[in-house]
Amino acid sequence: MKTIQLAVFDMAGTTVNEDNVVYKTVRAALAQHGVEIPLDTVLEFGAGKEKFKAISDILQENKTNSVDPKAVFEDFKKMLEDAYTNLNVTTYEGVEELFKKLKSKEVKVVLNTGYDKKTAQSLLDKLGWASGDQIDAVITADDVVKGRPSSEMIDKAMEMFGVTESENVLKAGDSVIDIEEGKNANCGWTVGVLTGAQTREQLTTAEPSTILDSLADLEEVLFP
Repeated sequence: MKTIQLAVFDMAGTTVNEDNVVYKTVRAALAQHGVEIPLDTVLEFGAGKEKFKAISDILQENKTNSVDPKAVFEDFKKMLEDAYTNLNVTTYEGVEELFKKLKSKEVKVVLNTGYDKKTAQSLLDKLGWASGDQIDAVITADDVVKGRPSSEMIDKAMEMFGVTESENVLKAGDSVIDIEEGKNANCGWTVGVLTGAQTREQLTTAEPSTILDSLADLEEVLFP
């Protein structure tokens, strides 16, 4: 079995349980501009992406050319800040224990996300997580030129920690675009989890190495 040196985990829906508030807010921001979209559609076409890209793709999929995605995105950012102020954010059961186990095996634990840095930091603050403690680093959409499914965030994580062989990297997330990101980086493992945005059927289309009910199940897979 290949040796894992770096594990890259998505945030919302994978390691952070925020009740899909971001995608609910995307839906609400679109509705403010007269575009009524079911939450399932928002999740299908927006999950895992940098949020301006998500909004643009949803509008394109809905063939709504008259609405300016930049205007929706600006409203979204304000609405999300309000939503996060009183939001109860938790991690999923077993995630912190998994992080400790990985770190005990000298595996670097990195979070990556389609959120901007401010949003990601607000989540970390609510959880009490910090780089150098529960995690080794967090890489956001602000840190790269190309968002998912580009491999740029994973490439950056590898560079940060001197990992030269992508087969020694694991990527886990709750959306197809997470899996595609891992595959584009040639990760040795791509793991889908069912705690977040997308279903087993949707994740299966991306052909991950495995699909788990939750990230907590990963410890048993890696360290039986």
